[in-house]
Amino acid sequence: MTTPDHPVVQTRPGPVRGERRADGSIRFLGIPYAQPPVGALRFAAPEPPRPWTAPLDATAYGPTAQRRPFAEITTIPEPTIPGADILNLNVFTPDLAPAAGLPVLVWIHGGGFVAGSQASPWYDGAAFNRDGVVVVSIGYRLGIEGFLHLPDAPDNRGVRDWIAALEWVRDNIAAFGGDPAKVTVAGQSAGGGAVQTLLAAPAARGLFRAAISASGAVMRPQDRAAAEAVTRAFADRTGVPATAAALRDATDADLLALQDALAEGDDLPPLHLAPFADGDQVPVPVPEALADADVPLLLGFTADEFAAPAGEEPPPSDAELLGLLGAFGLDDARAARFLAERPGADGRAAITDWLFRAPALAAAEARAERRRPTWLYQFDWSGTAPGRAGQAYHCTDLPFAFDLLAAEGVDAALGADPPQALADAVHAAWTAFVRDLDPGADWPPYGDGRTTMRWSARPRAERDPLRTVREVWLP
Repeated sequence: MTTPDHPVVQTRPGPVRGERRADGSIRFLGIPYAQPPVGALRFAAPEPPRPWTAPLDATAYGPTAQRRPFAEITTIPEPTIPGADILNLNVFTPDLAPAAGLPVLVWIHGGGFVAGSQASPWYDGAAFNRDGVVVVSIGYRLGIEGFLHLPDAPDNRGVRDWIAALEWVRDNIAAFGGDPAKVTVAGQSAGGGAVQTLLAAPAARGLFRAAISASGAVMRPQDRAAAEAVTRAFADRTGVPATAAALRDATDADLLALQDALAEGDDLPPLHLAPFADGDQVPVPVPEALADADVPLLLGFTADEFAAPAGEEPPPSDAELLGLLGAFGLDDARAARFLAERPGADGRAAITDWLFRAPALAAAEARAERRRPTWLYQFDWSGTAPGRAGQAYHCTDLPFAFDLLAAEGVDAALGADPPQALADAVHAAWTAFVRDLDPGADWPPYGDGRTTMRWSARPRAERDPLRTVREVWLP
């Protein structure tokens, strides 16, 4: 039975009962878009949910794939919710009329592809609802279950989960007031890498019309050989066969212990459990595909993604930093230029450039050359949080994009009184992009003189402000 406070919506698998909030928006939480990945389905491609008839209570967040938060990197409060039905999503909408035809933002959380939660209060869709956008946030398989190459299981299972969720949106979002032809897929960190991966996935074509990649990170290198090397390392380091048959009945604690064993040593790249070019779901590496993807793309990064908290670690010697830069592919001349341009830089500054800034800049360059619609930004604003003053570090842009400066954990992450005017500007640009495929006249595309938006206390679009990054990092 539907009531004003608890409306019921009929989805293809069955009815769901949501909750109307004080601001008038309505949320439906924990809706399954696929069957629980357990037993024979644990390492299988996602299967459609089994139908139901009685209204499903969708007033509380569903289980998360995360079993251990990624606390050392992210500042986002990301709850872990136990349960097997982890392939679920949340819908936040201002209008349930199918004729409303509202644009839709589908959000993919970050967490290094091994953690993260679709149930974070930082991903609440209230502000987007206020501005006429439906928000869908999705959960997906992580770590070994989602991304380890196994010879007896389909590859890129997490990618298949994202596509299954987008197919659910295509088939059901009109019942929540959304237009399936006006979907923008968006994400941050690993979620931003997910967005880039979806642009390279043929099975995702037609499921969204635009993309936002915030601090997007992908496995490097991203070819099958790299994934197979991770599989061999897994078997060598754990003593467990790298097969779905051997892992199917492992407990969550077992899998976490195996992931920890895999990560020991420094011979595997960051994000070694991540999407890769398998020749099927992802036919070619993401950087190659991004250049040709004829979908409007908004992408960027924070200025100090992986900056260490003040006093956390001593600065490296020039020799140590030169060694790291060499490992990242810089020759002596370009490494020396990095040191000259970034006095006092540490290893994390180098990782920020190598993992985030340089790849995003390379994508913008390649897309501009092919006249693909692209908008690039750098988030420069830094708060006053203890140990973080003066740093625009990983995740700090999200409360501004979602216009949720009063959300749980924001004060601890950003310090007191983050500027609402900046949240107004960033959120308005994202909303305009989702609605109009353009963030607004004040932010020209990157192809117009390499114009880049600088998000700071005084936002401004500048021509080629990242020239040094380009000259140091891009061949």
